[in-house]
Amino acid sequence: MELLSFAILGILIVISPGADFVLVFKNSLNYGRKAGVLTAVGVAAGVCFHVGYSIVGIGHLISQNEVFFNLIKYAGAAYLIYLGVTGLLTKPLDLDNAAVKELNASSANYLVQGFLCNVLNPKTMLFFLSVFSQLISIDNNNSAFIISYGLYIVVLHGVWFCTVAMCVTSPYLLTVFQRFSKQINQVCSAGLIAFGTLLSL
Repeated sequence: MELLSFAILGILIVISPGADFVLVFKNSLNYGRKAGVLTAVGVAAGVCFHVGYSIVGIGHLISQNEVFFNLIKYAGAAYLIYLGVTGLLTKPLDLDNAAVKELNASSANYLVQGFLCNVLNPKTMLFFLSVFSQLISIDNNNSAFIISYGLYIVVLHGVWFCTVAMCVTSPYLLTVFQRFSKQINQVCSAGLIAFGTLLSL
């Protein structure tokens, strides 16, 4: 049951609309499918960075200060609830008016743009720290599972945002995608609140 819960949490993490979604959407819409897919690959590479320092940093924290680590775990659960509540209260993303800096059409630019959009987002940093603080515990040895879960999150990001790029470059799928964007946001937000509450208990 715990494995299923974290698997579902990973999906909610990925499909929650945010800066990465807007960037992939706009690059796909403005510059074509290849640009969108390359941006998605850059986002997935940025996720690798977040996963890496989250695992190493939290693991080091455990060995140094157990009390502070427990505080981080509760703060992480509270942050998940906060993200869910703010997601329910905020308006859906305005994809038509979202401001994204345009770069020259080259493969390297799209990769770098996706990577930096993900890595330099402080909300993404806090999000991954909160999630992995729940996975890593004081007295267990589940490093294999933690690394596997990190890879799972990376793959999910790559698959999801490549799918977004494909949808945006298909006129029919784009219409469907935009129609249900509000519902997707509401489901993700409610799910984050539920997971944060369960983890805090």
